[in-house]
Amino acid sequence: MYSTLIYWHSILRWIVLIALVFAIGLSVIGYLKKAEFSKFDNAIRHWTATISHVQLMLGILLFTQSPIVKYTFKNFKQISFHSEAFFFGIIHILFMLSAIVCITIGSAKAKRKALSKDQYNTMLIWFSIALLIILIAIPWPFSPFAQRPYFR
Repeated sequence: MYSTLIYWHSILRWIVLIALVFAIGLSVIGYLKKAEFSKFDNAIRHWTATISHVQLMLGILLFTQSPIVKYTFKNFKQISFHSEAFFFGIIHILFMLSAIVCITIGSAKAKRKALSKDQYNTMLIWFSIALLIILIAIPWPFSPFAQRPYFR
């Protein structure tokens, strides 16, 4: 089960990133062109948030099954702040939860705005903040915190 969760969490990461970049791009274009916030834009907003929430659920399941996380909590006092155990046990989960909160807030606020430019602007700001947090918290192969391959 653990390896299956890792696989799907790894694959879905790319879908979340693509959805966020696409939603941010639509927001920039819509805001600059002063376009109407269309049904398509609204669907992208909604599906970006939904995909992100599915990834969160997979991540939480993975968090509960991870041997690294279990080790972190059993040996918390001995864990170095620069270790993979600390990264996956504390940093990764907190940053990703924060990113999902930003996506959720951005999606909800954009949905409730009356003016299209405000919808685009709200989505642009909140989704960009979330994307930045996610990019920091992903264990890239070149990351100084924890390295993982692009696909697992």
